Parts: sequence; C-alpha cells; structure tokens
Amino acid sequence: MKNQGFKDLIVYKKAYAAAMLIYSKSKNFPKEELYSLTDQIRRSSRSVCANLAESYRKRIYPKHFVSKLSDADGECAETLVFLDFSRDCGYLDEVAHNTITEEYYQVGRMLGSMMNAPEKFSGSSLPTAPANLKT
Repeated sequence: MKNQGFKDLIVYKKAYAAAMLIYSKSKNFPKEELYSLTDQIRRSSRSVCANLAESYRKRIYPKHFVSKLSDADGECAETLVFLDFSRDCGYLDEVAHNTITEEYYQVGRMLGSMMNAPEKFSGSSLPTAPANLKT
C-alpha cells in the first residue's frame, strides 16, 4: 500500500478511532445537548485529527510542526473535559468513559513525545526548507 503520510501515524489512527467512538456514543446524547455538549465533544475530538494532519504537512518547519502538535494536544485535553461532563451528566457510562479517556491519554502522551523529538518526523526524504524560511 502507498504511504499515506499522516494517516500512517499510529497516533492519528488512535485519535481517529477514538473520535469515531465518540461520534457513535454521542448519538444517544439528549436532543437538548445537540448544539452544546454533543457538538463540542465531536468538534474537539475531530480537531485532534485535523491538527495532526496539518502539523504533519508542516514538519519541515520544526517550530510550526510543534505548534500544531500543541494545538492537537490542547484539543485532546478539551475532549477529556467533555468526556467527564458526558459521564457526570449521565450520558456516557463508566466503561465507555474509561475506555475513551484512556485512548485520549495515550494520544496525549504520543503527541508529547512527538513535540519533544520533532526531528524524528522530519524525514530525510523531505525537501529542505530554504534557510531564510526555517523557524
């Protein structure tokens, strides 16, 4: 199979699967939460993936790469808060909460590792940024 870039990253696959699980579970949230908690938890979980994709495209610029990874990590933390609200409001059972929460803790740790070693993701096959554009 052809290299798919960010889609090949384990962290992306985990974040995507967790976002899809949130989507599935949030279908059962009450209608009055549709434009608040349901929308918020779906958007933040999807933003983890979107920011990962964007960061991967910017990886030849280490500071920009780390900045976008930090955005993904922030969305990951936001999703964790919404998971707690979902459980505490009675919309998400303890088992589902714990399962999804653990996935996001793992994603957060992986993002932290990437931010601490961005050079591992620059790849020797990438074009080098012009010296005046490196940040």
